[in-house]
Amino acid sequence: MGLLEEHGITLLWFDSMGAKSSSIAIETTVGTIVVDPGAAVMQPSYPLPAIIKRDYRRKAIERITSYLRRAIAVFITHYHYDHYFLPGDPDAGDNSLYYNKLLVLKNPNRYINESQWGRARRFLEELLKPLGRSFSEYLVEPMENIFKDPVEELEKALSRDYGDYMSRRMELLEKGRRWFNKLTKLWSSKEWVQEVSLDNLRIVWGDGRRFCFGDTVVEVLEPWFHGVEYDRTGWITPLLIRKGNTRLFYTSDVMGPVIEDYAEYIARLKPDIVVLDGPPTYLYPYMFNRINLSRAVENALVIISSNPKLVIYDHHLLREKKWRERVREVFIEAEKNGVVLETAIEYYGGKPLIDTIAP
Repeated sequence: MGLLEEHGITLLWFDSMGAKSSSIAIETTVGTIVVDPGAAVMQPSYPLPAIIKRDYRRKAIERITSYLRRAIAVFITHYHYDHYFLPGDPDAGDNSLYYNKLLVLKNPNRYINESQWGRARRFLEELLKPLGRSFSEYLVEPMENIFKDPVEELEKALSRDYGDYMSRRMELLEKGRRWFNKLTKLWSSKEWVQEVSLDNLRIVWGDGRRFCFGDTVVEVLEPWFHGVEYDRTGWITPLLIRKGNTRLFYTSDVMGPVIEDYAEYIARLKPDIVVLDGPPTYLYPYMFNRINLSRAVENALVIISSNPKLVIYDHHLLREKKWRERVREVFIEAEKNGVVLETAIEYYGGKPLIDTIAP
């Protein structure tokens, strides 16, 4: 029995298995929890025919929903389609999969970009419609109008010297601040969605809250950037999962992490298990530059230095052939420290799909 099995943790689907996903299940003394029950088809550059990529997505949803059917709670860390699916998804085959369980969702009203603001509302509307409830019943006036800029709290990232890149970095940060200030106007002027409490549908916002399920405690962190500072893809809510004396940290989508303060935070927790999404090397060097790739590698080393027993290193990382070469230092450091570092499929004795595809 491996470390994950010992603690009732199952890696449902990850990119190393052939579809974009980062989904896990945790067995507790009161029932099953599923985290981020979604999967998406690999990007056009992934070296497989579209029909095969579509089939891998179908297999991913099939496996995830087999756990979702018996789950008592579902956590969704953000509204990207590789982390949740909409009711009525043809690959899911069951429109009632989200009902009769607790749904703990990323707050759709604050620290969210425009795209996910809309996706969250569509998701909630689709959940309410079959129950004969109008989405408009759950809309209220904004409950906040002042939002702290989260970059101001990133002391480690802001104090780093980037050499020749510093002027460009300052330019990007200033541009990001303008984007953030524009978003705060959306959050403070448009109607907010309330939590839902019905006989067969209970939805709560997870950000900054703690939930207990028998022997398992799930702590939802306040929102982190989905990548670099002011990343336009928005925010996610990482999870700290405790079972007895064992700690599992689920990063969701931090893309490395790129931000130094996030790596330091994870390392201070000294988790036994880290489900760590790596940097999106398939976007290198055009949409993910050399500086941020270096940051992601260095930050992974910081997490490795806290000596977790197991790191599942997967998700964005497994979308192109050179992924292992791009992060080779992380594997070297893990071996040096006696840390088991594997992709999800390697944990189960397989080989990453991207590694098996002929050039």
